[in-house]
Amino acid sequence: MAEGWARALKNDVVEVFSAGIEKHGLNPYAVQVMAEAGVDISAQKSKLISELPTLDFDYVITVCGNAHENSPLFPGRTRIIHAGFDDPPRLAESCRSEEEKLDCYRRVRDEIRAFIEKWFFSGLSRDLPQNRL
Repeated sequence: MAEGWARALKNDVVEVFSAGIEKHGLNPYAVQVMAEAGVDISAQKSKLISELPTLDFDYVITVCGNAHENSPLFPGRTRIIHAGFDDPPRLAESCRSEEEKLDCYRRVRDEIRAFIEKWFFSGLSRDLPQNRL
């Protein structure tokens, strides 16, 4: 969802790459709630960090505790920012209905959108000449 929001909201100012420390596949609930918000993530792929191109990233943003704790070191001037969000699949485990599950994803979707909008609005991403995220 973070990749989808970054591309939808800030594609004109950043080059977005997304990967994790584990592959989980594309979650159908995430696809559905993002589509509800007008963002199509159905073509996105679950990738490992090792599958990304070799670049000097300006920023690496971790969105869950596991990624933050196990993220590899990045060379150079890369700034790592942790923006911890609840894990929607984990939240949805205790839900009794499909609508409750979707509500978990909707909440996290909206939190991620707010973070991306605020992060760029605050100017944090403008202090480096190339913004690769």
